[in-house]
Amino acid sequence: MPKGYWVSVYPAITDPEGLDAYNELAGLAVKAAGGRVVARGGSRVVAHEAGIAERVVLIEFDSFEQAAAAYESAAYQKALAALPDGFERDFRVVEGIG
Repeated sequence: MPKGYWVSVYPAITDPEGLDAYNELAGLAVKAAGGRVVARGGSRVVAHEAGIAERVVLIEFDSFEQAAAAYESAAYQKALAALPDGFERDFRVVEGIG
């Protein structure tokens, strides 16, 4: 069964401290749903083409269904409510291959 992934790209972060509450709650929600952080960073990103050299987060789940359900979970919805106003990111749930 193909794995599922959360892929998040943050075009700009104007208030990194404003993400602290979200990061704590999201981390707990991801762990409870069986997710594993594969990559999280912004200090070492090489952007090409239309890429943005900002924070990128990649989280792996055992299946696409598990990844989709984790996003809809009450725990993750609580984390989303903690995002600061004016916050922007590109977030996707994608299915792996093979």
